[in-house]
Amino acid sequence: MRARAQIDLDARIADVERLWFDLSRRSSFVEGFHHVHRVDEGWPARGTLVWDSAPGRRARGRVVERVTRHELRVGQTSEVEDELTEGTLTVAFGALPGGGTRLRLDLRWRTKVRRLGPLADLYGGLVLGPRRRAELHDTLARFRRELADETAAAG
Repeated sequence: MRARAQIDLDARIADVERLWFDLSRRSSFVEGFHHVHRVDEGWPARGTLVWDSAPGRRARGRVVERVTRHELRVGQTSEVEDELTEGTLTVAFGALPGGGTRLRLDLRWRTKVRRLGPLADLYGGLVLGPRRRAELHDTLARFRRELADETAAAG
């Protein structure tokens, strides 16, 4: 299964990337992010980030992101796993004409609840699919606000 979202921002790639990987601010924009449990030295270029989701009805539990690729000013790909799913998350930064940045999120996953047999994929598509897409869109909307607040405070 797959969920994608993107947003065009009026900011330089370096500024977008710096905020995206700022773990002290991540809970202000990443949907469901509560706190960092563990982060390896060298992250976001390599290693693993482990975080816990905020408690609630749609909590993902503990989320593990293992970096498989990182390129400065281009993006990061990580293997992602939570209580129900496992897959790959790609974060991509692209330059826009006029100096802006396109931020794109691409999440590919499969359900881990194999005991449900063929119903696992149905559950993943009908229940988790819309949820994951909404989470990506909400994250980008919150990121835009956080970036705007940062720009206003600096200006």
